[in-house]
Amino acid sequence: MKILMVLTSHEQLGTTGRKTGFWLEELAAPFYAFKDAGAHITLASPKGGNPPLDPKSNEPDFQTDQTHRFEADPDALAQLAATVRLDSISQSDFDAVFYPGGHGPLWDLAEDKDSIALIEAFLAANKHVALVCHAPGVLRHVKTPEGKPLVEGKKVTGFTNTEEEAVGLTDVVPFLVEDELIAKGGIYSKGADWSSYVVTDGLLITGQNPTSSAATAEQLIRQLA
Repeated sequence: MKILMVLTSHEQLGTTGRKTGFWLEELAAPFYAFKDAGAHITLASPKGGNPPLDPKSNEPDFQTDQTHRFEADPDALAQLAATVRLDSISQSDFDAVFYPGGHGPLWDLAEDKDSIALIEAFLAANKHVALVCHAPGVLRHVKTPEGKPLVEGKKVTGFTNTEEEAVGLTDVVPFLVEDELIAKGGIYSKGADWSSYVVTDGLLITGQNPTSSAATAEQLIRQLA
């Protein structure tokens, strides 16, 4: 089992002067779900190299057993420091792709032509695409072979408007994940804020928030079994 994990390269939180990036729990929990299931994992990002970590995700309130495990794992840290450039990736080398969130993907991966083409290629090859938290927002420009929005008529979830409001970034992010998925015709549903909630529709697996990251990965593993 070969899993590609795609991380953001974007580190500026709009015009706030603060930093963003990927959310550590959303990398660490799926990373070890895949690793413990025997998968070979490749990390990629638009710019390659060491992707930016959202510093807030490494504050004590957001640390978990899996984030501690990741930070104490020299092999994982070395892999993170040397992510592969996204434009060098081919879906033919992998069985599935997983997108961790964080706010960063809303700026770069959502607009990245390589990412859009890669997701379309995975689906065309009948391979699963899983995304968690803000990462379902990267589907906004992904199309079906017929040219329709990928999420149109599909059951999806992602970071809720009320969760975004709770973190005070409603007016900072370029778009709201919940609103965008609905605007593109997605059949959006959600669980309680900050609870684990995962939706599967065919090859597409989406998770609502950081709490959902392990469950989203585990659902992908089950689909690949």
